[in-house]
Amino acid sequence: MQAARLFNRALRPVSARTFATDSSKPLAKTAMYNYHLELGGKMVPFADYHLPVQYEGLGVLQEHNHTRAANAASIFDVSHMGQIIWSGKDAVKFLEKMVVGDLQGLKAGESKLSLIMNEQGTIVDDTVITNAGDYVYMVVNGACKWKDMEHFKKYMSGFDVHMDYLETQQLLAVQGKGARNAVAALAPSLDLSKMNFMTSTIATVAGIPNCRVTRCGYTGEDGFEISVSEKETERLARALFAQPNVKPAGLGARDSLRLEAGLCLYGNDIDETINPVEAALTWTIGGPKSRRRTEQGFLGAEHFLEKGGKLKPITKKRVGIAGMKAPARGHTEIYDKEGKVKIGEVTSGGFGPTFQKPLAMGYVTTEHANEDTDVSLLVRGKMLPAKVTKMPFVPTDYFKVA
Repeated sequence: MQAARLFNRALRPVSARTFATDSSKPLAKTAMYNYHLELGGKMVPFADYHLPVQYEGLGVLQEHNHTRAANAASIFDVSHMGQIIWSGKDAVKFLEKMVVGDLQGLKAGESKLSLIMNEQGTIVDDTVITNAGDYVYMVVNGACKWKDMEHFKKYMSGFDVHMDYLETQQLLAVQGKGARNAVAALAPSLDLSKMNFMTSTIATVAGIPNCRVTRCGYTGEDGFEISVSEKETERLARALFAQPNVKPAGLGARDSLRLEAGLCLYGNDIDETINPVEAALTWTIGGPKSRRRTEQGFLGAEHFLEKGGKLKPITKKRVGIAGMKAPARGHTEIYDKEGKVKIGEVTSGGFGPTFQKPLAMGYVTTEHANEDTDVSLLVRGKMLPAKVTKMPFVPTDYFKVA
């Protein structure tokens, strides 16, 4: 009961919060909008779209727990995300100027998380990029997609590259330990026992040809994101919900799941004031001797990398925080152990239903960034003791072929 009360307290602002949304624009609807209403979705503004924060008869806590349960899967509508096709002989060369990751090394069908950079060496967005054979498939955040594309356009001159935004294409995420069975039942041509996490292919799903199925997600669980045409989206969703132990889940559960998994939310945990070293995301570039660390060539590299690939010193770093008795939301101030000196700020926080305790991530000064460092959080006027904690907060379940 105490855990449920803490979770409900942490969620109080969720239903009312206007997530990253431009209030001057009319809200868009995904192809799932009417079906969300049929399912009891409580719609809120998010990234300039109407999207469900939770569903009647379920709620954020149940949706979170269902996604983590054995043999269960949850469906998230992530159609607000931007899907982009890159083609032309310079597509990889151009993208390696814009993002930190090694795209030359991606084999056909492989995907990777990367960071879109600016000339100041800070993060414009995070993105999943797939080598689709004769083109590159990219997924960017819904709240950032328009600025991302404008950013790309500024640098395309002189490259043989074409950017095609798939404006009507939709995206459904199937997440959880039961995701494999749910997708396998609808895509018999796929051998999912041989499909690693962060790989992608084209398949017929639920009788719908030309779906892009990428084994990835934002929950810490095994799962898939299925790109499907607008006219076939509801058909795909209904087929997925017809599978055993598959239920809908909204933005609230998506946030608590990704926080337990230690995954960043753009606009909260990373933005254009943060570089990859501060964000503890240098793994997206590669190891100290990797090509992208040593050759560099992407926008802003000189701001946080030495010529040989060594990391330049930083003054703050993203860390996990736990051990406090009450949830700490974004912008909660972080102090040293004695509660005297402010050392940082929480960027995301709440209660972890699986973790069973309050949890947060945020930025602290580098001298306080080591695991198990004692800190204090100023929550509701009181200093609460806490510790810097390793992330993820709960074990992840990304599938890898044995």
